[in-house]
Amino acid sequence: MKQIFINKEQLETRVAMVENNILTEYEVERYDQERLVGSIFKGRIKNLENSLQAAFVDIGFQKNAFLHYWDMIPAAYNDGLFEQDAMSKDTVASMDANIGDSFSSTLKKKPGRSKDGDDQDRMRKEIERIPELFPVGSEVIVQVTKGPIGTKGPRVTTNLSIPGRYLVLLPHTSHIGVSKRIQNHKERDRLRSVLRKMSLPERMGCICRTLGDGKPEEYFHNDIEMLLDIWDTMERNRQTQRAPYCLYREPDLMSRSTRYFLTDSVDDVWIDNHEAYTKFRKTIVKISDVNISKLKHHNQHKPLFQHFGIAKQIDSIFERQVSLPSGGYICIDETEALIAIDINSGKARQGKDHPETILMTNLEAAESIARQLRLRDIGGLVVIDFIDMRSKKDQMQVYRALKKGVQHDKAKTKISPISQLGLLEMTRQREHQSLKDSLYTPCSNCEGKGVVKSMVSVSVEIQRKLQALLKRSKDKMEVRVICHPDILHRLRAEDARILRNMEKSLGGNLSFRADDSLHVEEFKVVNPNTMKEYR
Repeated sequence: MKQIFINKEQLETRVAMVENNILTEYEVERYDQERLVGSIFKGRIKNLENSLQAAFVDIGFQKNAFLHYWDMIPAAYNDGLFEQDAMSKDTVASMDANIGDSFSSTLKKKPGRSKDGDDQDRMRKEIERIPELFPVGSEVIVQVTKGPIGTKGPRVTTNLSIPGRYLVLLPHTSHIGVSKRIQNHKERDRLRSVLRKMSLPERMGCICRTLGDGKPEEYFHNDIEMLLDIWDTMERNRQTQRAPYCLYREPDLMSRSTRYFLTDSVDDVWIDNHEAYTKFRKTIVKISDVNISKLKHHNQHKPLFQHFGIAKQIDSIFERQVSLPSGGYICIDETEALIAIDINSGKARQGKDHPETILMTNLEAAESIARQLRLRDIGGLVVIDFIDMRSKKDQMQVYRALKKGVQHDKAKTKISPISQLGLLEMTRQREHQSLKDSLYTPCSNCEGKGVVKSMVSVSVEIQRKLQALLKRSKDKMEVRVICHPDILHRLRAEDARILRNMEKSLGGNLSFRADDSLHVEEFKVVNPNTMKEYR
């Protein structure tokens, strides 16, 4: 059974998808956090960095957007997701290359001269002419592909795409495509035929999304009319508005839910806000064939997520340790460079022998990891340390289980087999901050480190400071230490004898005071008469 739960409040909207009582999708949108990914801007080039082969574009935010030269040439298709169906004369075959590689390095990966050699030579020349074609101050239409993360600004491309419910409009190419996830050949042929019959403007194409599988032709015509209306509005604003200007903004989480989550397989949709329920109902009638009776309004006193028992599952998303059914557990650590995941057998003791127990725990972990990556929305490089398996057969079984687990992930993933060191490396597309980073701020005590100095460490630092201060003075010094109450308790108890000996041997007069406004690691050494701090 598949259910969607939508909790809409004044400051936050939450959408959860549950399959057989297990949380599989979870998204949060706050009104003070603008969603940039997918939005299209009329921007102005502020700087060109030939060493990076990139332009920096002002799209109206504090940090300029990063635009790689490679992304300044409109792509005809994305070979990573969709099949190449039909190519216009302007299509550049070498755009298959991984976004992020420089164009020159991409060409080095293809030695010799292929049938596309002329196209590659032409594109190399165009890349070299980018600074001439797009000088500083020129305007450019870009779409955000990756939101700002940490200190980095957003990443953008000129390869525009506008998604609808069943189709994706491609404004700058004549490409017609069908999602690779639609695997029935007869259905693919039917969809291609439907798309080719559509009256699209010149040099404009579209791609059928997975949701279009089995849908009648009229659905696609309604969808393309809506998308072309959006494009016409963008074109009018492009001609009249000055850069930077937002031409198209990705819809809110409620609207996106109808695009990505609301499918024929959904049994119920529960919404706890009456206004949102009414709006959602009208949207479904307009763009979806989903039975309206599936939509239900939750008006009970008990909050929606608590009523259906998914609140605890949501809370576990932010925990470092995730339990497995057999008694094992996984630990997930996010770092600046990568996501590290460790699997432990814990109390797992099932199975006839040890290898069988290890395999079962690793298979459970593979399934759980795929789900946790999706729920936490974490990406980049992910390194997984599975419990060691000697059997190559077992290793491949775990590898295939993980690949199967990420099949329905909207983010692109690449998975390598388990290495000789027992590590599995994978990458997951990272479009914006992880769920944890968007909802949490660094701890004011530890500043995000997760640890603070022990009381012994702080006591040692205080003693070191006092020794240095007393040794440099020939006269008897009056010194007062102001510190956190917990540290003061340590100084007056365990370290009292050490401090008395210091006073006698170095000739000082020490006094101590507590200040609970100080951080546990913070202390001051002052003159008790003037309260001026010693340096």
